[in-house]
Amino acid sequence: MAIEAEEQAALPYKWDQTIADLDITISVPGNLKGRDLVVDIKKQKLKAGVKGQDPIIDGDLPHAVSTEESTWTLTSSPDGTKTIEIHLDKINKMEWWPHVVTTAPRIDVTKIQPENSKLSDLDGETRGMVEKMMYDQRQKEMGLPTSDDQKKADILKKFQSQHPEMDFSNAKIQ
Repeated sequence: MAIEAEEQAALPYKWDQTIADLDITISVPGNLKGRDLVVDIKKQKLKAGVKGQDPIIDGDLPHAVSTEESTWTLTSSPDGTKTIEIHLDKINKMEWWPHVVTTAPRIDVTKIQPENSKLSDLDGETRGMVEKMMYDQRQKEMGLPTSDDQKKADILKKFQSQHPEMDFSNAKIQ
């Protein structure tokens, strides 16, 4: 892990990602303006730097981005420098990237701790499913029936009350 941290610290840019997007920051001299920069975001390629100099980033992206939703800005920092902020909108929003461009050192994506999402962030159907799973997990931990087990038991009780003439003493419920 120490080697990975050193490799990332040595890059001429900083980057961070969520499962849906990736943000890159590059420090540049404070006297530069947007027109002094080259930032070219393509579906599978990124080039960024100062005009007339070797690009700071130039390479193939490991995965595709949405060029319409990806942006860049130049912001002033308190220390008098400026920062190029590049926002890449991932097309596959279920994938962590091991690096910004394929020539850069990789990070171990299995060690990424995703930010906790709140139930309120989920759409109704997914939220209902997650809440049911959480309820069932709590029920199991307490040795109580899950929602499915309870549903089966309720159906059986109803059937038994509708058919008192039947003997259910040896019934095995799966």
